[in-house]
Amino acid sequence: MTATAQASDHGKTVLHELAPLHRQLRQAIPDVYRGFGELSNAAFADGELPRRTKELIALAIGVVEGCDGCIASHGQAAARAGATRQEAAEAIGVAFLMHGGPATIHGARAYDAFCEFADALDTADTADSPA
Repeated sequence: MTATAQASDHGKTVLHELAPLHRQLRQAIPDVYRGFGELSNAAFADGELPRRTKELIALAIGVVEGCDGCIASHGQAAARAGATRQEAAEAIGVAFLMHGGPATIHGARAYDAFCEFADALDTADTADSPA
């Protein structure tokens, strides 16, 4: 088990805390959420850039914006799309370059969140593998 396999406050915990808040707001403005969902699906669809790369870009933007919800959401999506820990680390490194010192704080959170989701996928893959 890696050091990141332990519970984190930057991945699943953030998503769990935000879920009821999003549900409540989605009920108040369903058309806005539906439109945002369509935009998201279009933006993240595979094209010349694969979804994995687009999710890493979004993760890096989450670091620059200091958005823990973005970090958790796009960290999870990047891991699910097949991004590696090294790819996540390098995308976060670009955020450091573009945003300086503040990015080092949210960058560390982003890498922790990404690794939490990647570890969960690794564990699921191991559990699904025949012994």
